[in-house]
Amino acid sequence: MAVPAAASVRDANRYRPPTLTGLADLLDRQVRERPYARALVVTGERVHLSYRGLAALADDVAARLGRTGLGRGDAIGVICANTAEFVVALLGAARAGLVVAPLDPALPASQLSARLAALGARAVLVGPSVAGAPLPLPAWPLRVEVSRAGTASVALEPGAVPDVLGAAGELSDRDALVLFTAGTTERARMVPLTHTNVAAAVQGVCATYELGPGDATVAVMPFFHGHGLFAALLASLASGGCVLLPERGRFSAGTFWDDMRAVTATWFTAVPAIHEILLDRSEHEYPGPQAPPLKFVRSCSAPLNTATQRALERTFGAPLLSAYGMTESSHQAASEPLPERGALKQGSVGRPTGVEVRVVDRSGRACPVGVAGEVWVHGPTVARGYLADGDGTAYAFVDGWLRTGDLGVLDEEGYLSLTGRIKNLINRGGEKISPEHVEDILAGCPGVAEAAVFAVPDGVYGQRVGAAVVVREGESVGAAEILRYCRDRLAAFEVPERLEVVAALPHTGKGGLDRKAVQARYAP
Repeated sequence: MAVPAAASVRDANRYRPPTLTGLADLLDRQVRERPYARALVVTGERVHLSYRGLAALADDVAARLGRTGLGRGDAIGVICANTAEFVVALLGAARAGLVVAPLDPALPASQLSARLAALGARAVLVGPSVAGAPLPLPAWPLRVEVSRAGTASVALEPGAVPDVLGAAGELSDRDALVLFTAGTTERARMVPLTHTNVAAAVQGVCATYELGPGDATVAVMPFFHGHGLFAALLASLASGGCVLLPERGRFSAGTFWDDMRAVTATWFTAVPAIHEILLDRSEHEYPGPQAPPLKFVRSCSAPLNTATQRALERTFGAPLLSAYGMTESSHQAASEPLPERGALKQGSVGRPTGVEVRVVDRSGRACPVGVAGEVWVHGPTVARGYLADGDGTAYAFVDGWLRTGDLGVLDEEGYLSLTGRIKNLINRGGEKISPEHVEDILAGCPGVAEAAVFAVPDGVYGQRVGAAVVVREGESVGAAEILRYCRDRLAAFEVPERLEVVAALPHTGKGGLDRKAVQARYAP
């Protein structure tokens, strides 16, 4: 029986979930079905690199690493910006059966060395901007040359590798990645993620946003954290889409919209701080009708206040979807759905995506709908624990459930709203105050770009509420006006008793607010 033309069109446009078992076969389907489709757009000249070309580079790196004495399940570091070298190093090492640990190239050499030693990495691949940094193990420069015609080659000369001690003894060839959880201000925890974790995480992101070969994005977030790695890079490649890697491998607000137009982007993902930057500059830089039509914009890794969310939607003409994730859950655990797939709820981070989420009280019992408690996550993306940290693992991982340390509420439709972090709560004379809630109110004040709320030590109440606020360029709002705005919207005990207008706030390497630095700078 003939299939009606309309049905054929629907079938052709139907979402197809990616098929993969982990990092090693991430490209395989696209190489089979669409070998000459663009996978990456690279260099300042925006050269296209096909799936076939990218796979060939990864196979070349895998073959070279296989001749070094590295064995399956051995750990190898990658220190590189968001360039072709990072992608080729990641996929090549995975195809060689190695466990890849991406590290922030902006970290001091001493911190890079400490993390590599703690892990027990046997070698490290370094990108162009990192070569020459003193490291305590073999560091092999990796270069990828891509011509204007799209032909590419690898320059890599690995040598012998030493036997080392470290947490890598807990790894096996079932593992794909080791990600570091913390910023530079505290000891980083090492999270091992298996190929099964990776496959489930990538499939979850692709399914949530129905990503496919027609989609493209610009890499805004760094690949050494889960946000940029899973949501932008791996999900795009697994689904047959395209990723533009900005010149020099770093986000630039000045070139962002040119990059978006160059790749005909259909979406992008970023932290709230970057969304704020784009919004502040939109009057002069957003190309309006010349901008590529976006299916959606995604925000994750920190709370996004609702005033900014709505302003972004008005400016960019696309729904802004808030998502929630963490390193221990291979990034995404919940997200607002595409508008045609469900409601968008103000202040929510959406519904679980491929995992179970529950909110529990201090005894571990599920809270009723609408009652706040700690958010726990369970499912195929959740890591087994931390490397070399038995106490941390025992506390955070309970019978397959991850205790996130986040406070939240589930509604009757399963949508999750976050109310803060347990460890961030301010105790003012017995009143527990969420700094994230106060920050959301402050950020809604006209003229305020960003806010940080922190505990100020107090001899009477134990702690009082302090705040540091960044005012948008060209605005003249002052502390008194901001506090009047707060008094109309907060309980009296939540209103900051110390408020300072500052030029900028400190952020971590992945773009979130650096609360330890804020506390040290403004609380004394």
